Amino acid sequence: MEPSELHRAVAAGRATASELGLQADDAIVVHNSDRVVLRLVPCDVLVRVAPLGHLADSEFEVEVARRLTDVGAPVAELERRVEPRVHVRDAFAISLWTYYEPVGPQIAPADYAHVFLRHHAALRRIDLDAPHVTDRVAVALREVDDPERSPELPVSDRAFLSDTLSGLSAAISSAEVGGQLLHGEPHPGNLLNTRRGPLFVDLATCCRGPVEFDLAHAPEEVGQHYAGADQDLLHRCRALNWALFSAWRWRRDDQMPDRDHWRGEGLNRVRAALDRCGPGRLP
Repeated sequence: MEPSELHRAVAAGRATASELGLQADDAIVVHNSDRVVLRLVPCDVLVRVAPLGHLADSEFEVEVARRLTDVGAPVAELERRVEPRVHVRDAFAISLWTYYEPVGPQIAPADYAHVFLRHHAALRRIDLDAPHVTDRVAVALREVDDPERSPELPVSDRAFLSDTLSGLSAAISSAEVGGQLLHGEPHPGNLLNTRRGPLFVDLATCCRGPVEFDLAHAPEEVGQHYAGADQDLLHRCRALNWALFSAWRWRRDDQMPDRDHWRGEGLNRVRAALDRCGPGRLP
């Protein structure tokens, strides 16, 4: 967020917590992107503040967290001292979460795979209307195929990304057996090492698809420890993830830091990932 919007977001988060009886003398910005994550002290609450256009996503995330907590999933929980819902204030959607102090070293691949297995098992125990992975691809394709949405994307790269996204989406759909609810973006930044053990955060990306799509977000060694993972499908999902990442970087309004670097690097990562898929990588 821009400084003026960030100031308003922090004020809205603190005011919401205070009205709910939580002491919020100060706010520490933990993350600032299209939405802001704050740690409020001394109440020690994590607050997620998003522009009101993300209200539906925030409400979806709260519902996912509530249901997964009920079945014992390894996820960050909503703040227990207040009602589990999204609050609206000053054109922001605000949700309150338990704060977990990070502990210990980096999560080992075998432990990462184990928490994946637990999380996927919990996701199979809840009933939730969530989009399919291919729906996410369709959104990316709209950005790539429309020069007004991605005006700086060169013609040859536009054709490459479009063909890759559509081809991998079709390949994954045809190969999928027993797709299920997924986290959606369980990269290392969304798995916290806490005193309770590893916990997944950022649950608004929950979607449906093969477990390999989740595994493709983790370090490569993790997939080798996940029982039953289809390694060929995992390679395709990893290539698809880089293609999606690259598509977002070419959006006209993308605000990722160092975007120009990641535009070129993203395309390079897509090509490298496709090479690992081997012959017949696309339909």
